[in-house]
Amino acid sequence: MRIRPVGARALLLDCTGPDGVPDADLVDAWRAELWRRREQGDLAAVEIVPAASTVLLDGLPDPAATAEQLTRWAPAIVTAATARRGTDEQDDGTEIVVPVEFDGPDLPVVAEHWGVDVPAVLSRLTDTRFRVAFCGFAPGFPYLTGLPAELALPRLATPRPRVPPGSVALAGPYAGIYPGASPGGWQLVGRTDLVLFDVHADPPARLGPGTPVRMAAA
Repeated sequence: MRIRPVGARALLLDCTGPDGVPDADLVDAWRAELWRRREQGDLAAVEIVPAASTVLLDGLPDPAATAEQLTRWAPAIVTAATARRGTDEQDDGTEIVVPVEFDGPDLPVVAEHWGVDVPAVLSRLTDTRFRVAFCGFAPGFPYLTGLPAELALPRLATPRPRVPPGSVALAGPYAGIYPGASPGGWQLVGRTDLVLFDVHADPPARLGPGTPVRMAAA
């Protein structure tokens, strides 16, 4: 993990490996550790924002002192494989079950990429214990980790001009759920009626970083 200053009051924790590949497990470990440290009063930060390969700490009263603290902290890393075995004790809340109607138009494409039939794709998705790594692209859009790296999927060559709200999709190493209608280039495998973003709710995003998620056939 490398620490980089960002402006006058922020630090960026870079969790990219020496091969240039983001370490999602390390990002999540630091996200959980920093949230824990803030809750117990060891860290003063206004915002802790995880992304694909980084964690941003913003609103720091003394970035230099915080950077020195970070060198003494060692987060517990829970890998996606460990989570799939059901031995993950780092959950930040109750597991959210997402009911999914698996009728997406790209299911045959996913099955071909994975070298299995469509029922096997559904079994893989419902058996996987996902976790929200970060949110982005659109308010409340969760990037879910948990699938093995070898199952990473390409995005569509030409994005769809409109993806319906609630669409469950796959791209790269992630699963995701579109909170609202928008353009999108992910492989669509199903849809859910779960409301993912409500500006009047607290918090507005239903699936925030660190949330354990399981898909269930509707």
